[in-house]
Amino acid sequence: MADPFFMHPSAIVDPGAQIGEGTKIWHFTHVSAGAKIGKNCVLGQNVFIAPTVTVGEGVHIQNNVSLYDGVTIDAFAFIGPSAVFTNVVNPRSEVPRKDEIRTTTIGRGVTIGANATVLCGLRVGAYAFVGAGAVITAHIPAYALVFGVPARQFGWMCRCGEQLTVESGAAYCAVCGRGYRSEGEGLVEA
Repeated sequence: MADPFFMHPSAIVDPGAQIGEGTKIWHFTHVSAGAKIGKNCVLGQNVFIAPTVTVGEGVHIQNNVSLYDGVTIDAFAFIGPSAVFTNVVNPRSEVPRKDEIRTTTIGRGVTIGANATVLCGLRVGAYAFVGAGAVITAHIPAYALVFGVPARQFGWMCRCGEQLTVESGAAYCAVCGRGYRSEGEGLVEA
């Protein structure tokens, strides 16, 4: 019986890794034992997934991304090429810090641009959009548009990936017509 997912011959999936149906694992990618990958994901070339990582369904992880212990990616996120995730605040080769790994959570539908860096212990809210090359040093609210070094918020993004128009305290998408309202630090669909 064939695997319910595709794996390029150069990829390595350790026994004990859980891979969802319809997922594609490309060249030179390594998924460690214990990792959980959802259905219909795409893991590009040269991706590394550590043992405690969980990746939700429909996630696209582009080339040259390493997801280390402590990282959780929710469903339908897009992780751009060469994005970087850390998991210890102050690493030193000669000082063991395995008990200091901090949890990083990427929400549903988030876009992380190419070459962005996400420092550990942070949360990027659902459908936030992180521009290419950004350095995330603080929690990012749902639907926020952030970029820069360090990343700062410059607006709001729709679930469909278009920038929102904000008028009189309400936000809406001129492309798909969705409306949003403030809740906490982020937005929710109205």
